[in-house]
Amino acid sequence: MKAIQMTHQGGPEVLRLVELPDPVPGPGQVLVRVEAAAVNFSDVMRRRGDVYPVPTPSPFVPGAEVAGTVAAVGAGVDNLPIGTPVFGTVGTDASGGYAELAVAWGASLIPIPAGLTPEAGAGIVVSGLAATVMLEDLARLEPGETVFVPAAAGGVGSYAVKIAKLKGATVIAGASTAAKREIALKLGADHAVDYTAPDWTDQVAALTGGRGVDVALEMTGPARLMETLKILAPFGRVIVYGSVSGTVTGLNPAALQPLLYDPAPSQALIGFNLGTWFEHRLTDAGAALGRLVDRIASGAIAVPEIHTLPLAEAAEAHRRLEKGFTTGKLVLKP
Repeated sequence: MKAIQMTHQGGPEVLRLVELPDPVPGPGQVLVRVEAAAVNFSDVMRRRGDVYPVPTPSPFVPGAEVAGTVAAVGAGVDNLPIGTPVFGTVGTDASGGYAELAVAWGASLIPIPAGLTPEAGAGIVVSGLAATVMLEDLARLEPGETVFVPAAAGGVGSYAVKIAKLKGATVIAGASTAAKREIALKLGADHAVDYTAPDWTDQVAALTGGRGVDVALEMTGPARLMETLKILAPFGRVIVYGSVSGTVTGLNPAALQPLLYDPAPSQALIGFNLGTWFEHRLTDAGAALGRLVDRIASGAIAVPEIHTLPLAEAAEAHRRLEKGFTTGKLVLKP
């Protein structure tokens, strides 16, 4: 099979198209013929060698999320016949979804709902489920609350805007360009600010009458986190779900003092990792995914705009994602 493999960590150029033996599913596993592989920022982090919850072996085939059809099943899998269209998470220790074939645990795959393309299905779990869990299970977003969504034109951001609006919240979108802010407004955001501008926190304060937001998502890094803490209302919640800057050091302890001690306005700072939910709260994660899939199937939530590249252009996909050139969801086609 053709696959994208890296033999060491580094820039996008370490991603090489190679020929590898076809994988064979073991007990409880499924072999998926990949039709679309989602490109997620976690793939960039593992390629770069950023701090990551699990080790990245060498050689390594990136990609945690695909859609395709069942090509073979291992012992004990009797609910996914060969030929079933599926989407979900894939991967063994060294081999993921940037390939023509990928192995997944049967429990991690879901039949694709009628009317949904593989390209759309490939990006549901990581981006869509992350947004769902953060806003509903962690933040417990309530109608009438205000949410700040950074990178609102991207994969997670697009889902977060739509879920927050579905919950009856007011959404302030953060995006770095006028074009991306326009996309966020078309997705349903009530307001959009340039969250790279020096006065972006003042803009949020003005939009909320000085009160601040009830929920803020953050994924840039410690420097932006310290700014985001300033926009919180009393009882506000900040959920950190990554550091696209690649930096996890430099947090100023003084920025936490008002949050915890002076005047301690009952605010919360929460770190989020989707893998932890699969490991420790699988039932809750599964319930959230079920809600999301039902909403997509019913049309209550539309998947983000899909942009495709051939599998061989995985390095270019990483360059675009890393430089912030992308909107919606980026997908590789084997």
